[in-house]
Amino acid sequence: MPPETPEPVDVPIRDESIRLGQFLKLANLVETGAEAKPVIADGAVSVNGEVETRRGRQLVPGDVVTLGGLAARVATGEVEIDVPW
Repeated sequence: MPPETPEPVDVPIRDESIRLGQFLKLANLVETGAEAKPVIADGAVSVNGEVETRRGRQLVPGDVVTLGGLAARVATGEVEIDVPW
């Protein structure tokens, strides 16, 4: 049986899209861009259920990024980010 996908937390972005490496930092899934690069290259990040190894992958609202059992959904709006991790 495949592992359950966690319920994603909405993380709003200012523009129409954002790069995967930037989103990982914004969602507090990694601390720095330098940390994002090897995590993505190692295949530890999934976008919409598919492993993604491109740090520059453009994400749009509705995309779900998963890393280490945590999930964040790209959202729009001016809400404050309150990520539970």
